[in-house]
Amino acid sequence: MIVVDSSALLAVVLNEPAGPPCRDALALHRELAISGGTLAESLVVADRKGVADLLDALIARLRPEIVPLDEGFARRVCGAYGRWGKGVHPAKLNLFDCFAYVLARDLDCPLLFVGKDFPRTDVRGVLDPPLPPP
Repeated sequence: MIVVDSSALLAVVLNEPAGPPCRDALALHRELAISGGTLAESLVVADRKGVADLLDALIARLRPEIVPLDEGFARRVCGAYGRWGKGVHPAKLNLFDCFAYVLARDLDCPLLFVGKDFPRTDVRGVLDPPLPPP
């Protein structure tokens, strides 16, 4: 199983340079998990960029396990932001990054992401080397 960050989903639907490696990883790893918070972020960004239908189709095809939030998860997100967040650590995770981070740590699974933020944390990445942002 792998955990999927919004950056990977959006790279696919926006046809970014990192899209093909992310698409390949999603096809290779059939057991996928995504936090409800990460899904919400992905939906908002896709809507703003005019690709909501493409994201909906991708989610329907992938059928990831969507992990709901509870109080414990929310507290772990708060802790992750306190440790890895912007203004605190060079990783500069934003709040929604912390949802993906916590789920990857909770499940002890690698995280599929694009960018320079997560490699500065202790989470394992699916892609090696990590892909830079567009």
